[in-house]
Amino acid sequence: MTEIQPFLQIIQVTKSYQGTVFSGIKEVSLEIKQGKITAIIGQSGSGKSTLLNLIYGLITADEGTINFLGERVWGPDVKLIPGHEQMKMVTQQSDHLNHYAKVWDNVASLLPNTNLDYRSAKTTEVLQQLSLLDLKERRIADLSGGERQRVSIARALVSGPKVLLLDEPFNQVDASFREQLQQDIRQIVQQTGLTVIMVSHDPQEVLSLADELVVLKDGEIVETGTPQQLYHQPKKLYTAKLLANGTVFTGIKAVSLGIVTDAKTVMIYAEDFLIDKNSTENLCTIETILFKGFYEELILEQEEIRFKMINREIGKYQLNEKVNILVSRFLSFEETV
Repeated sequence: MTEIQPFLQIIQVTKSYQGTVFSGIKEVSLEIKQGKITAIIGQSGSGKSTLLNLIYGLITADEGTINFLGERVWGPDVKLIPGHEQMKMVTQQSDHLNHYAKVWDNVASLLPNTNLDYRSAKTTEVLQQLSLLDLKERRIADLSGGERQRVSIARALVSGPKVLLLDEPFNQVDASFREQLQQDIRQIVQQTGLTVIMVSHDPQEVLSLADELVVLKDGEIVETGTPQQLYHQPKKLYTAKLLANGTVFTGIKAVSLGIVTDAKTVMIYAEDFLIDKNSTENLCTIETILFKGFYEELILEQEEIRFKMINREIGKYQLNEKVNILVSRFLSFEETV
């Protein structure tokens, strides 16, 4: 029976940069699933972009190998032109675009002139997928940052790569257009089987867009899983802090909120605090009220502890009002704060 080769496999890869503090990645092993969106997350300097550049072949690993469809991905020490032929990368920059040419020409120029009908049809298809068809006659110089990012993604997709690599892809996109662009990418993945690997620091972005999360800390993978798994049941405090809006307590301080635990650290998400009108315990003072649109974020204080909670009954509570708090759920960790 023929053994099925993994789609994209990173095997014990290390890449370090000179300096007093370690920078890069250490002995990373990972398999990327075909036709899925994988997000690499972590604090600044955790090695996210290094890993993405290694996968694409822009830099060479010190140790280990990266295999794509059973063949090794070589770096610039072997390849004259870095970057794998069946992958495309999009970064935050738009320097690669011809700013004085039209959107259409920027995208169509990536296709050969040997079949003009195919060139026209494929360019139209990609522009339509990314909601750019109405802008096809506009110059890049006349576009917003978000529109330029759409063009960059269209250029990457028009040649039909198997893997799309995105490095902080939505930083230049206005919030009002960001969600639509994410939906467009997800639809393209569903329609074509494209594999997307992205780097992001935005928790809402990765939770709503990714199928799989890879969490990096100091160049090492600390855990992997679906967004739902890592949000609701993170193994590491580091992961919970990356993904969720909450407050971290020592186990001793958590006792004052009615939590009995032997854990060193407790994290409570803002949505897991409730105001309990029928209780006389856990009396807290509302110190700050932050309007967030369809909800408020309340900052509460109880003696020496402060924490934040979500209130969906806007305007119901006032500054300095005393309320009783109930904790509906908490996460326990053996890591210290």
